Amino acid sequence: MRILISSLIVFCGGVFASLSYACELPASVCFSKKSGSFELIQSGKPAGIYVDKSADPAVLRVANNFAADIGRVGGSTAPLISSIENAKGNVVIVGVAGQSPVINELISSGKLKVDGLNAQWEAYQRVVVERPFPNVPKALVIVGSDRRGAVYGTYDISEKMGVSPWYWFADVPVQKKSNVFVTAGAYSDAPKIKYRGIFINDEDPGFSSWAIKHYGGINSKMYEHVFELLLRMKANYLWPAMWPPKAFNEDDPQNKILADEMGIVVGASHHEPMTRAHDEWHRNMDKGVTGGKWDYATNAANLRTFWRGGIERMMSKGNGQAYESLVTVGMRGDGDEAMSEGTATQLLETIVADQRRIISEVTGKPADQTPQVWALYKEVQDYYDHGMKVPDDVTLLFADDNWGQIRRLPTGDLNRKGGYGVYYHFDYVGAPRNYKWTNTVQIEKIWQQMDLAYERGARNLWIVNVGDIKPLEFPISFFMKQAWNPNAMTLNALKQYPNDWARATFGAKNAAEIANLMNRYSQYAARKKPELIDATSFRLGEGNGSKLDGGEFGFLVAQWDELEKDMLKIKASLPANQQSAYFQLVEYPIASFSNLYKLYYAVAWNHRLATAEDARANVFADQAEAAFSRDKTLMDAYHQLERGKWDGMMSQTHIGYTNWQQPEVQIMPTIKRVQAKAAAAPIVFAEPSKKENGLIVIEAPNFSRAVNGSGLAWKVIPNLGRTLGAVTAFPQGQKPTTQQDAVRLEYDIDIKKAGDLTLQVYLSPTLDTTGRGSLRVGVSIDDGPMQILVDKLLPAPNATTLQEQFNWNRAVENNARMLETSFIDINAGKHTVKVWRLDDNVVLQKLVASTQTIPLSFLGPLP
Repeated sequence: MRILISSLIVFCGGVFASLSYACELPASVCFSKKSGSFELIQSGKPAGIYVDKSADPAVLRVANNFAADIGRVGGSTAPLISSIENAKGNVVIVGVAGQSPVINELISSGKLKVDGLNAQWEAYQRVVVERPFPNVPKALVIVGSDRRGAVYGTYDISEKMGVSPWYWFADVPVQKKSNVFVTAGAYSDAPKIKYRGIFINDEDPGFSSWAIKHYGGINSKMYEHVFELLLRMKANYLWPAMWPPKAFNEDDPQNKILADEMGIVVGASHHEPMTRAHDEWHRNMDKGVTGGKWDYATNAANLRTFWRGGIERMMSKGNGQAYESLVTVGMRGDGDEAMSEGTATQLLETIVADQRRIISEVTGKPADQTPQVWALYKEVQDYYDHGMKVPDDVTLLFADDNWGQIRRLPTGDLNRKGGYGVYYHFDYVGAPRNYKWTNTVQIEKIWQQMDLAYERGARNLWIVNVGDIKPLEFPISFFMKQAWNPNAMTLNALKQYPNDWARATFGAKNAAEIANLMNRYSQYAARKKPELIDATSFRLGEGNGSKLDGGEFGFLVAQWDELEKDMLKIKASLPANQQSAYFQLVEYPIASFSNLYKLYYAVAWNHRLATAEDARANVFADQAEAAFSRDKTLMDAYHQLERGKWDGMMSQTHIGYTNWQQPEVQIMPTIKRVQAKAAAAPIVFAEPSKKENGLIVIEAPNFSRAVNGSGLAWKVIPNLGRTLGAVTAFPQGQKPTTQQDAVRLEYDIDIKKAGDLTLQVYLSPTLDTTGRGSLRVGVSIDDGPMQILVDKLLPAPNATTLQEQFNWNRAVENNARMLETSFIDINAGKHTVKVWRLDDNVVLQKLVASTQTIPLSFLGPLP
């Protein structure tokens, strides 16, 4: 049977965007009955669920959870049927082809055809079968090619009938339905990315303190919720929390057992080889298990003993079986530091060879039969670039720069057995500054970078550092949706996703408005990480007269203020059972980030006016103190939700950064008070100043013409960037072009005053992923010669000069890269600026042109 392409499904967070459309598709969830439909819930009465008693624990568990999901929707938990011979009425049958006797019987009788599932990874099929057994008039069969396939096929129905993957982890309510049907026919699906998962990292103080308060630690009781969340999102892979002193396998031996029973593949982070948490090395030193330095050149024997213990533990399931793992190989320095300068690739090749020898000896099988990954993180990528080789079956995991820009992707040998992957970041601890408090990720950026990765052949593993998980629910959901099927997550699906997510989470009534909130929030939050913001981040206007000019800072605060007001309007219309989820997913991120801007805006005005001995400084001092206090009030409100269910989760400090590392406690910014004889005058803000004459500002999507060619077409990515959207050429991942290929954008402009024309080109910060080290874009005016602008962004450790490090720091701090050039002696009048596509992964945000001085600003001049 041919697998039905999953692009037939509208990607909408689990609920079809159009119910009538859903009812026309085979084996789809529908809330009205069609001819031949399977009655999953009818008039509140659920169908029974059958699963073989001998089924894999992951299948048994999903059957129980599915029965509970039916109860969440229809009001009555579905009964579990112990024997198909005694079944009466319609039945849901869940199992794995080749393992379930009942499903095998249906296949052998010709009532079920699953040819398309053969040899597929995590594929599933659901099909409505008429008269499968004498007393069963109709069955909904959910059959997996393997255990996770059966799990995903079952949870897929849960999601589509309205049980969000975040029903527990974000308290998303379930809309009650008296009738749920599955239309006649068959539907099949399978992932395009083999391993898809998250890395819980930087989890102190938020995630850790929450887990300790509620579960006594980061243990199996807590992980049960994480594992279920992953499976409901169709993820399969986890790098567990590891900040010292944590060790997934040692802290609770049930962790690995439960993960395996539920179907989660457990790995270890980029610097934790051979299933060993790094803290295990240090905590076992005084027990005689390990000893000496974390240095293979001088302490290889002890390290080999330590690593062997990790693989032996992986094989401790019994009967020669392993707990399902994806083993990290290679090595970094102690505590996720770089290895010693000048470390030879030959030493690392020796390390990997010795690790694989241990794997082979302990498992009793050739090493290539145990899945392995080598993470090319930070300086480790240099070893790869300098020629280090690992065996063909090891997955090469490329990484971003920790700020969302992928550093390297395959340039050849796409058929290697282990394939390639990407390690991406929504959270980071390190230079130029930590960011781990709240969501600052645009799904449009995720989409652009991961679409590029997919087109370039990184298709075996996608994993993302998600910090505390909360409050990153929105981008995590998107990442996993794209990872399941990048082909289906088209540009149109990306545009629709916020609306679909809002509809699935809060219902159709407010979906468009909530989607608008999420789009605006994501763009505003991505402009500058909150940990980087202070009173000097943005420019104020004039401030010594009777009226104050807020300048660009005031413009940004006004945007946040309007967003918060719109958010509160929608909140007022929501039912009581949606308020908790709304606070977690929408209200808290917007309100707390808006408040942060107001805090620093008040501090900026306080400093400005206090310098002039202006009594209005005291008014702003009061506002700053109120905003600082409100930050805690909002955190407390979060922690009080659901009777304290999330107490501790939002305890990450974020006010008072002075360098890359977090302050231990929130630090109120310094304010000044003025001893004034007279009361402060009322605070009155002037109207925003008008744009300077002669300044031409064009948002990149507002091109006059797009000239396509060489198999490339220009497309707009809405919302990407800091102001409106961005433009790049598709498909991504293609080779460079030249001016002769004529792939360009044209912008018609009208110059009011003759002179030398300065042109500023604003780009999304991106990196060359081919190993060359720079990206090029061409610019010209009218029919004049093309100038090549070179964007050389090099993150550490590749940045070898202070200027290179400064350029990268500034680009990631401001989430933009501005390149500037000039054209000599340009006449007044109409002209055309042309932007030429030369290199892949150049993403254009905005153009600014003028024959006069262009004023400095954070966002660049606004249209």
